[in-house]
Amino acid sequence: MESRKNEYDAIVIGGGIVGTSIAYHLVEAGADTLLIDRGDVGQATSAGAGIVAPLISERFPGRAAGFALRAGAYVGALAAALARESAEPTGYARCGLLLVAASEDEGEKFSRALPVILERAGGDGSCRSVQASEAVRLFPALGPVYGALHYRDAARVDGRLLTRALRAAAERRGLTASGENVVELIRERDRIAGVRTERGTLRAGAVALAAGAWSGAFAKTLGVDLRVEPQRGQILHLDLGEPHNSATGGTGDWPIVVGFRDHYIVPWPGGRIVAGATRETGSGFAAQVTAAGVREVLDEALRVAPGLANAELAEIRVGLRPLSLDGLPILGPVPGLESLHLATGHGPSGLTLGPYSGKLIADCILGRERGDGAELEPFSLMRFDGASAPAPQ
Repeated sequence: MESRKNEYDAIVIGGGIVGTSIAYHLVEAGADTLLIDRGDVGQATSAGAGIVAPLISERFPGRAAGFALRAGAYVGALAAALARESAEPTGYARCGLLLVAASEDEGEKFSRALPVILERAGGDGSCRSVQASEAVRLFPALGPVYGALHYRDAARVDGRLLTRALRAAAERRGLTASGENVVELIRERDRIAGVRTERGTLRAGAVALAAGAWSGAFAKTLGVDLRVEPQRGQILHLDLGEPHNSATGGTGDWPIVVGFRDHYIVPWPGGRIVAGATRETGSGFAAQVTAAGVREVLDEALRVAPGLANAELAEIRVGLRPLSLDGLPILGPVPGLESLHLATGHGPSGLTLGPYSGKLIADCILGRERGDGAELEPFSLMRFDGASAPAPQ
């Protein structure tokens, strides 16, 4: 039987964008790190649309808004750093975004939302109201437009490619990766000392729990209510084919389109259009395609952009988002329990917030967080009513 190490500086559970970012930043700082990911079907990272546009989102109230803006900028900085290191693609590109009102009632909502977004942008010129004719010029598949805003700095990123590039860069720096199953966390009084897998016991100075929708299974053994559940999202990949797959002037130059019904359309080069997504709270871990889900996404996509009607339905992806009680991530330590760091609950914002969340959690593990961890304070587990530190053992 092959021998292996059984002790590390840090162990990261979960190989999605958040866990891989944690591992990457740890090994970049020289920490001997093990990344464990059992490859669950339905990982959210593999199905995400990849919209990076926190400025126009209403999901980030109060202090979370500043965090989201910094996180969005960090995705671009990280993609650039990876590009300088190797030729592995991440799919990152600043493509712009259109916020579109596709009906009269949405036009009224748009009129109310427009000054709020422009104020949030701070007059930097990144956001501007555009005429319907310009919106259709930017995204030729659009139907009637009752109001439109163009956000110049919005970007898209391919979650699969970004995670793959991060992991490859981390492995070049010495990351150890394993696909085994973590059976339980090892608790010794008031600290987590490692993990127990089907292959044996692995010890570490710190453990990061970034298992996405599956994180709650570990927390229950600690007597902590993690307040995370899977939310199924179905997302459709369409193919417009010729003549939209040209290197110049094709769909790669079209902006993202976001409407007022929590759906979106993300164009990619080569005629590929991603339309999504359902938000099926209460789905459990059933990572399956459903007729109702496909109909919902198609109906909304064609309502906003009827010019997509003749596109081929090329692929359907399903992801299980880790949804917290308030829709915001759960980040940082568990009070009263040393050496365990939480990084989960990102919901539909994992590809925007995940890389930056991973960096900050790595900083915590390395003991170099800024402002005594104040940036993570809004995302503490203790913000939930009834949350409590685990009982001593």
